[in-house]
Amino acid sequence: MKQRSEVENVKKRIITISREFGSGGHRIGEIAAETLGISFYDQKLLEKIAEETGFTKDFIEETAEYSTAKNSLLFNLVINRSLNDCTEPTPADTIYFAQAKIIKEIAEKEACVIVGRCSDYILRDRKDCLNVFIYSDEEDRAHRILERYGKTDKPIQKRIADKDARRKIYYSHYTDRPWGVPQNYDLCLNSGSLGEERCVKMLVDVFKSFE
Repeated sequence: MKQRSEVENVKKRIITISREFGSGGHRIGEIAAETLGISFYDQKLLEKIAEETGFTKDFIEETAEYSTAKNSLLFNLVINRSLNDCTEPTPADTIYFAQAKIIKEIAEKEACVIVGRCSDYILRDRKDCLNVFIYSDEEDRAHRILERYGKTDKPIQKRIADKDARRKIYYSHYTDRPWGVPQNYDLCLNSGSLGEERCVKMLVDVFKSFE
């Protein structure tokens, strides 16, 4: 039987990044991929899912964001598998199955950074993945969101709460485990207290330490 130390020292090829809304996880992943000289999958993954399913990128993003409210018609149509006892896959199911297939194919062929889309769970059986969660305090996240996306009619605290709630619902629906729990990840980084630049460096250093 393998010793635990042997398992932990398997060379890493893939980084999956889960993140709170406004934590800077996307940017941290993008810079880490650039620094490491490996592929970065976010919009490119969306394009591949669109090709596979025939849905538009906008529809895929909307479905992944679980509509505008838990009790909306669209939410029920795309997320609730048991709606009207329907056994046919919903659009959300079709998208999830396609993205799982594509993520597994990508992981087989190249080293990369993959942002979101339950990639940590989809690749859970691979020993060459470094699963990362990026989080921060609300004040730091609010500042980053306003800087990047600007103001809307909705209060910033409500925007943060709604977005995180939707991510939790989607993740738990398809993985049967809670979102953002440290035990699901190899590395959790606080981008507020550490700063994005230091998070990138720590992420890259940990990734390289398995070589």
